[in-house]
Amino acid sequence: MRLFPILTALLVLSVLYVIVFQREALRTWSAREIIPATSEQISAEKAIETTAVVALRSSQSMREQFVVISGTTEANRQVVMRAETRGVIISNPLRKGTSVQEDDVLCRIDPGTRLISLSEAEAALIEAESRLPAATARVREAESRLTEAALNLNVARRLAEDGFASESRIAAAEASTESAKAGVKAAQSQLKGAQAGVQTARTRVAVAEKEIKKLEIRAPFSGQLESDTAEIGSLLQSGDYCATIIQLNPIKLVGFIVETDIGKVKVGAKTRARLATGQVVTGHVTFLSRAADPDTRTFRVEAIVSNPDRAIRDGQTAEIAIAAGQLAVHLIPQSALTLNDDGKLGVRLITGIGTAMFQPVKIENDSQDGVFISGLDDTADIIVVGQEYVSDGVMVDPTYQGVGN
Repeated sequence: MRLFPILTALLVLSVLYVIVFQREALRTWSAREIIPATSEQISAEKAIETTAVVALRSSQSMREQFVVISGTTEANRQVVMRAETRGVIISNPLRKGTSVQEDDVLCRIDPGTRLISLSEAEAALIEAESRLPAATARVREAESRLTEAALNLNVARRLAEDGFASESRIAAAEASTESAKAGVKAAQSQLKGAQAGVQTARTRVAVAEKEIKKLEIRAPFSGQLESDTAEIGSLLQSGDYCATIIQLNPIKLVGFIVETDIGKVKVGAKTRARLATGQVVTGHVTFLSRAADPDTRTFRVEAIVSNPDRAIRDGQTAEIAIAAGQLAVHLIPQSALTLNDDGKLGVRLITGIGTAMFQPVKIENDSQDGVFISGLDDTADIIVVGQEYVSDGVMVDPTYQGVGN
């Protein structure tokens, strides 16, 4: 056996023993041999332990909160005008796009014999009314005879009590009274018949007049024709189409709000909408549905917008922003937003001891200057550059770029 391999093995075992079992003694011995660090070296080590970042000292401000939804424009009023009676159209058609005023004639139907029927009904009414005076006079005459008969009966009874009148005279007076009563009833019955005749004649006149009014189909409100009116010479049956009229001033904005935001919106709230054409219009909420759509669980909302030149058309796409009250927010660059390990959106703040800390936030709105977020204190030091290179608890060396609002 050679001596050199044995010595090498013993040396290796000795080194391993010192490293494993005498570690603390070895560290103490090594520390005695280290040269003390200079102040420049200490500063350099500290610089290595902290991370340089750029921060924004932000203060919150009150800003109008908006609920933004997608929607469409819708005519304020729209109705399909239909015929209520049968007849041939005798008016020239109005073309679609024509502006009409309330009560303008859209379609006129040939009256046929309806004017004659009205004349006959009016004549019958005059005749029935002429019978009323005579019937009324007969009632008054019968009532006078009854009064006279009752007086004669009273006189006869008094004379009979004094012995100056016979029983036959009393009986005759009573018979005259009963006859007078029957005459009054007959006269009253004739008067009621005459009055019923007048009422019947008036009803016939009203029916004839209403039938004539149906001959002219008029616009119920001012607006525009969405289609041509019925062509001259065409035969309309009751219920047949005459015209469609819509009202575009004002015009409605219609959209649907999710149930989590419906509590933020109230009737009368201001609205601002951007149309697909780029046009921006303002208005106010006029309707909030109390019942959710069973399929989407959203609530219908309507707003009214002025449209004097009728430039906004029915059915245009619109992005609608509805005012939902004041909210405390911070304005920060969008690049300052980051995600934590759980995927939550937030920002990294500088704590009072100079370390980084993640804080979840909520984006409330955006603008050309950045995004408005909520979820922070009144003032906050927000890391806007370098937030992706630090984690919670890491010491940072911030450089402040300005004050946010």
